[in-house]
Amino acid sequence: MALRTTRGPIRVACCWCLWALGVWPGAALAGQAGPAASAAGARIAEAARVERAPRTDGTLDDPLWQQAQPVADFRQREPYEGRTPTEKTEVRILYTDRAVYFGIHCLDSEPKGIVATELRRDLPQNLDDSFEILIDSRRDRRNAYVFQLNPLGTESDGLITEETLSEDSVQDYDPGWDGIWTSAARIASDGWTATVEIPFTTLNFTKSQDVVWGLNFKRFIRQKNEEDLWSAYWRIFGINKVSEAGELHGITDIGSGRLFIFKPYALGGVDNVSSATHFLHTGGFDIKYGLRSDLIANLTVNTDFADTDVDQQRFNLTPFRLFFPEKRQFFLENASVFDFPTGVSDRLFFTRQIGIDPVTGQVVPIDAGAKIAGRVGGFDVGVLDVKTRASGPNPTANYGVVRLKRALFGDSYIGVMGIDKKSGSAKEPYNRSGGVDTRLVFFKDLIISGWAARTKTPGVAAGDADVGGRAEFRTSWMEFQAEKDKIGPNYNPEAGFIDRTNLQESFADLTLKPRPKLPGVRELNFEGFIYHAPNTAKVLQTQEWQATFRAEFNNGAYTDDDIVDVFTQLITSPFNIYKNIVIPSGLYHFSRHQLTFGSGQDKKFTYNLFERFGTYYNGRLNEASVRFNYRANARFSLSGAERWDRFRMPEGNFSIDLASLQANYSFSRFLTLSNLVQLNTATNEAVSSSFRLRYNYRPDSDLFIVYNIGTRFASLAVANPPELREQRFAVKLTYSFSPRLGRKGTGPRGRP
Repeated sequence: MALRTTRGPIRVACCWCLWALGVWPGAALAGQAGPAASAAGARIAEAARVERAPRTDGTLDDPLWQQAQPVADFRQREPYEGRTPTEKTEVRILYTDRAVYFGIHCLDSEPKGIVATELRRDLPQNLDDSFEILIDSRRDRRNAYVFQLNPLGTESDGLITEETLSEDSVQDYDPGWDGIWTSAARIASDGWTATVEIPFTTLNFTKSQDVVWGLNFKRFIRQKNEEDLWSAYWRIFGINKVSEAGELHGITDIGSGRLFIFKPYALGGVDNVSSATHFLHTGGFDIKYGLRSDLIANLTVNTDFADTDVDQQRFNLTPFRLFFPEKRQFFLENASVFDFPTGVSDRLFFTRQIGIDPVTGQVVPIDAGAKIAGRVGGFDVGVLDVKTRASGPNPTANYGVVRLKRALFGDSYIGVMGIDKKSGSAKEPYNRSGGVDTRLVFFKDLIISGWAARTKTPGVAAGDADVGGRAEFRTSWMEFQAEKDKIGPNYNPEAGFIDRTNLQESFADLTLKPRPKLPGVRELNFEGFIYHAPNTAKVLQTQEWQATFRAEFNNGAYTDDDIVDVFTQLITSPFNIYKNIVIPSGLYHFSRHQLTFGSGQDKKFTYNLFERFGTYYNGRLNEASVRFNYRANARFSLSGAERWDRFRMPEGNFSIDLASLQANYSFSRFLTLSNLVQLNTATNEAVSSSFRLRYNYRPDSDLFIVYNIGTRFASLAVANPPELREQRFAVKLTYSFSPRLGRKGTGPRGRP
């Protein structure tokens, strides 16, 4: 619900709906095969040593591949957990003294139905057939690297930290990490094959004897919407459940794999902000170094983010802050190590507060930054220090962050965090925050979390704490959450994110997820929540309850319908939502309804239809949107969205249109062109555009040509503040130096 002012949905369900349908929640599990893992414990795969690297051309024609025993005992996670997959998958594993190699054979009885449309690196591959490799090289059963490719050999990679999913849940991992590895793939008459080479340096792996890795594989078959895993295939797990991964044995007597990358950049161009033109001619560098096999240091000097994707524009329907995810590479890598959630969106530390003006969204130059993340003696450690220059209304600042977590039983931990922001402003010379948090996992299904945080701001002596806790229980047919949180009126994490303060929040959320035997239907959801939030003086600020019905179909289509969403909201000061339209202070009661339908995901053309309507504060609001994605072929794709917000208010009627159209053309996996045009009628200059050409001319080395007109980064301020308009043209070249980066006799990415 776009209007929701809470930091997450709170659902309490309509159980009677299940009885009315004659569906028993546990019925979906009946008759399914049990786990295939042996009683001895984890599944085991063996790697075979070879004296030379196998050919990694996307085929398994090299006789060396036959020296490896194939891993083939996959099981379905979707749609029928534990059952034998409808298609067979085999993986062979080889290694030399410098790299590990995977030969993948995804057999398919209908190879013409294989979906392969994405050639752009590092993007979600959820619309394609794909294969993922998980490697827990430290064998800590909590964190892992993930390498993903589709039948075109297109690569995406990332990290899993503390077994958590990515923020958008589209990918199984946090995509902020970029590793150096090579892949190739071919579609054949019996399915598709792929070869992958991962240097030990990419994994920062230095141990050479008695090696045991955590290992898992996941195959996704788009035309059947089927997910097959080698291990952790129960529906409540998935590949991000690192503790349930299998094991890789057999690697021994290898050379040093210590990570070291030196990556300089040069940039030139022109920038115009508020009629002031500046010529760009600068450079800098990044260094990544493995201090030890489980501890990595990053250094950045004169950091530039010219190649970062622009934010999608949004219109804020509330008088509170909107959350926008981090997109800048330096901050994305190992970001999960520094995660300290105090709610669904709220964070004690939020890197978008560094190097971006929180009101205008303009870039604040970064002089230098250093980061150390990893594990030391049973502790997960994160240390960050970043210095920014004075820019416009932003004085010089230095941000110091320390995060420490001690692993407990299972996936549990207890942790502390401290943040020190020092500013060149005489009025506000510092802002400090710190806290302690814990997560306790029982029986793999029950999670108890808690946090206590406090901030220190000049002139503030009380009401500066945030204390809360959450309980979560998940099974394959049910999810339950409950949370209690108290936020003081003077709680002020300037290097974090919080949508509002002075609240005592309570919520409860229950979702039932039966899988009835209905034609074409995979899963039904009956969900509801209740949320109650007075301020610390016990005056009600927000109350909301909702009942929702969802259905997921076998082809990936879905419906998501809010039967009713009822609000009580107190506005303590007039809310200027648009131009001269102001919502007066007062206590408001209103209710809304939502209808959503998404098409099947296995076609070239996919779409989503959305309609939300009902009362809104002292008037009415109708929200409608259409999204589509057209994949003409592997080289060209087109996506677009149109959203209309139609307001009928006592102060006047008005409409806001938000639209975007993005065209992508891939000359190859290594050369891609994209253009995003956005329309926002809430601003004086409604049209903005972003053009980007990326040439990945060698591993981890790129040439970017970027042209932006509009606003690159969205404001984090409340309501809808005016935005500064920027026109920028930049050419950026990066070059990654690393020992033994390429193989003898081949070019980058294994290309002859």
